[in-house]
Amino acid sequence: MDLKSACRMCLFPVQMLYYILKASLFSLLPSTRKDLTKEVVLITGGGRGIGRHLAKEFAKQGARKVILWGRTEKCLKETAEEISLSGTECHYFLCDVANREEVYKQAKVVREKVGDVTILVNNAAVVHGKSLMDSDDDALLKSQHINTMGQFWTTKAFLPRMLELQHGHVVCINSILSQSPIPGAIDYCTSKASSLAFMESLTLGLLDCPGVGCTTVLPFHTNTEMFQGMRVRFPLLFPPLRPEVVAQRTVDAVRADKAYLYLPWTMHALVFLKSFMPQVSLEEIHRFSGSYTCMNTFKGRT
Repeated sequence: MDLKSACRMCLFPVQMLYYILKASLFSLLPSTRKDLTKEVVLITGGGRGIGRHLAKEFAKQGARKVILWGRTEKCLKETAEEISLSGTECHYFLCDVANREEVYKQAKVVREKVGDVTILVNNAAVVHGKSLMDSDDDALLKSQHINTMGQFWTTKAFLPRMLELQHGHVVCINSILSQSPIPGAIDYCTSKASSLAFMESLTLGLLDCPGVGCTTVLPFHTNTEMFQGMRVRFPLLFPPLRPEVVAQRTVDAVRADKAYLYLPWTMHALVFLKSFMPQVSLEEIHRFSGSYTCMNTFKGRT
């Protein structure tokens, strides 16, 4: 090893400490908020659940245009009409993000009819809610295609133009289950773990791309019809999140250019504990918290 490499190795821990302290200091300071008045926001799965509240929140905070993608026209139309009545221009398009050709086709239609998308929110997701051996093969594939591969197709469709404009933001509504899986939702947990890896790689890949950023949101159980029937053992200690709160915090994170958002903040502790606790301890925590059986009463979206 030459002298230069040895010096770099010795300085590395000091540099790490410096950047940790710098990041901690900046997190305590009030950050400037991004102005949304010129932004065109596209939300997948925008007709209901968290997607619906995200659309309303972006409109409330001043987005110039809101675009909704989804598979159920009734929900999309109702949400679009509600947002239009509030004074924000809103459009909706039927699009299944699992279908690559359909995504690329509808992306072209959006650019021609509405304009360039500057904020892409990958929110569309499904959950099968069964164990591996009880799961239908097609249902398992559907979860992976919508929850994971759909992000590949939408991001490939809209990111190139953001890079050309040097202006844009890619948002992923993920889940804390990507880092702390539970039984009974193996399709969802797996797809969300893949989605998180996709966003981590994308976020690092865009570090040298001025004006384009990423935000990954990892919420705890959210009270939407998609997880209808899921039961938390201690609801007073771990209350389900309200979708409007998730939407508000997500838009705030986008405006602050925050890369990762855990909801609630106590989820940081969960990830930290999992990083060093032995497996037997984690298993006992799962048993005590009831996460082993929380999907036993799962009904899902009707």
